[in-house]
Amino acid sequence: MRHDVVYKEQILPIAQDPYQNVTTVLICQNLLLRTGISHILSGTRFILTKESCDDLASLPAFTDNVPMLFIICESRPTDEYAAAVEQLKAQYPSARVVVLADAMEPETAMQLCRAGMDGFCPTSMGRHALVKALEIVILGETYIPASIGLMLLDLIRKGRAHPDNGFAFAPANDPAMLLNKLSDREAQILRCLTQGASNKVIARELGVAEATVKVHIKAILRKVKASNRTQAAMWATGHLSFSQDNAASLVPGE
Repeated sequence: MRHDVVYKEQILPIAQDPYQNVTTVLICQNLLLRTGISHILSGTRFILTKESCDDLASLPAFTDNVPMLFIICESRPTDEYAAAVEQLKAQYPSARVVVLADAMEPETAMQLCRAGMDGFCPTSMGRHALVKALEIVILGETYIPASIGLMLLDLIRKGRAHPDNGFAFAPANDPAMLLNKLSDREAQILRCLTQGASNKVIARELGVAEATVKVHIKAILRKVKASNRTQAAMWATGHLSFSQDNAASLVPGE
């Protein structure tokens, strides 16, 4: 099932009903860690299953028409993480998958996102931050800590995160061809995204309606084949050469 179909038919209704409970499956062999996470999620919309799921082989049967979240919170090699994520996505197409670990290298995060991971949450997160991150994920977005995002941008700038080595978020299309598909306004907005500008800021500085900015961003995501604005910005930063004169005048006043 295509991601956009899954989002419209199964994830979007969840976003429209923020009080709907989410069946949450914890894949964890550590009893102490399970107990701690159970306490953290107590009283939230994330309802842990009673069954103990030590590994994927012990997963109970679930219907695919209810909101579901899988949290993998055990140390695994990258290949095993990727295999687990791919298996969960294949078995439960509408489910969201989050990895909870002490730390994660940016290259690993990129590889797991390509496998279908919807979020990475470090164990150092506070309770409220963790719950908010899970809320973001269940609403159809991808959550990665800003620290990893900054490291990824650094890798891209240094040329270490390239489609040839299998670590890139962005599609392995010719950047020049993709750039030619963008209108002047879309290229302008894409430059703004690389600076982290919000839709409101972009609309104000370009003198257009915020709704117009949203329409342009949707077109940009489609043309550069990115899933969200963060991926589009990362692709642009790594592949497109924006002149310093243009970059300096993108979001004046910020």
